[in-house]
Amino acid sequence: MDAPTEKFVALEADETTSMRGCGLANLTWVGVDKEELRQRLMMPEYIRLAMRDCIKRKDTTAIPDHLLLPGGAVADMAPHAPMVVFINPKSGGRHGPVLKERLQQLMSEEQVFDLTEVKPNEFVRYGLACLEKVAGEGDECAKECRARLRVMVAGGDGTVGWVLGCLGELNKDGTLPIPPVGVIPLGTGNDLSRSFGWGGSFPFAWRIAVKRTLHRASMGPVARLDSWKILVSMPSGEVVNPPYSLKPAAENELDQGLDVGVDAPLVAKSYEGVFYNYLSIGMDAQVAYGFHHLRNTKPYLAQGPISNKPIYSGFSCTHGWFCTPFASDPGLRGLRNILKIHIKKVYCSEWEEIAVPKNVRSVVALNLESYGSGSHPWGNLKPDYLEKRGFVEAHCDDGLIEIFAFKHGWHASFVMTELISAKHIAQAAAVRFELRGGDWKDAFLQMDGEPWKQPMSTDYSTFVEIKKVPFQSLMINGV
Repeated sequence: MDAPTEKFVALEADETTSMRGCGLANLTWVGVDKEELRQRLMMPEYIRLAMRDCIKRKDTTAIPDHLLLPGGAVADMAPHAPMVVFINPKSGGRHGPVLKERLQQLMSEEQVFDLTEVKPNEFVRYGLACLEKVAGEGDECAKECRARLRVMVAGGDGTVGWVLGCLGELNKDGTLPIPPVGVIPLGTGNDLSRSFGWGGSFPFAWRIAVKRTLHRASMGPVARLDSWKILVSMPSGEVVNPPYSLKPAAENELDQGLDVGVDAPLVAKSYEGVFYNYLSIGMDAQVAYGFHHLRNTKPYLAQGPISNKPIYSGFSCTHGWFCTPFASDPGLRGLRNILKIHIKKVYCSEWEEIAVPKNVRSVVALNLESYGSGSHPWGNLKPDYLEKRGFVEAHCDDGLIEIFAFKHGWHASFVMTELISAKHIAQAAAVRFELRGGDWKDAFLQMDGEPWKQPMSTDYSTFVEIKKVPFQSLMINGV
């Protein structure tokens, strides 16, 4: 069925300004007709109700007959771009609940999932499986809906990564195609959103912006995104309080190509997870950990991006990220005291040790071009410099991860404002960080904005290994 013709009208100057936050400043038209948008996005009622019922019952084995059409439905009944939206109502300050209501008006109630009620893995396991079951019984409409399905996520980078991870599980079962994902940015940093043209903030004119964003998502080209598996292996008996994106690993799968010698315990406790943006070790993660602890214990102090940022800055100063009054304090020394770095270059099977620069307090392994609310710390490096260092131009789908360092908060500030470059360390296809205690009892790490405190041993090393996931995630490009 041909897509309905969109109706465009001239965009007023003040509306253009309001749309920049949503990555749509280049548009020269105002919203699509609401009913035409619904026709483009909304799946037939019998499919929506069948998926809803399967998710509620957590069972796809017996779909009630009254929810299906006798003999199935023809392909022409499928919308041009069937879409589901996951919304984190806790993101976006006070806009979360009203945005959910607006999305339901533009699509249907059954196609908008509140993440406090329906988890993305439940949608994949029961909702998507229901759609595939109906399609497998000869329903051509359901088959086309499954093939054309697109997903939008209204939330921050952590929420987007959560959904991507659940959809990525389909690769393991060979359940294709994988639905591509777009973003309605509700977080603080929104670097995933920025990297794929959806903007860095939630605009004040959000009612108009949401309608155009959904329309844009129904047509946007699909791009690819590398994802990276992290395996944390620590001495047996250590206790770690991991974020939700780190799960206990069934077994220790550390690459044995690197001889770790006596530093490796005979028995290790392991956690694994996947990240899309970055992993960092050091002072920046320590500041983030303190901030998150405050937000969890006193949520009334941090209710949105405007109030979050000054509180975050306060933690940066009090933890010594910007000011180091006592250089002899072992908690404020450079990471060289506790950290070793080994990498594997592309098409190389051997591990190579890379020196940790002197006096750096934070090391970052970055996948995206955007970091820390839109900065580009790796920089646009000149061809001569790339050749000299053995680097290539960085992209989020090149199978490489960039490793750089910050000396302290002031250095990080100048890098983030792009006045200077970060301390380039390496560009690699795999990375292994080795952390060893001494005067330091704990290290601090964060992965895509989720920080945690990592206990260290004085007898054995803790290893943090990063390897590329063999499949790429699919993103809808918003520009």
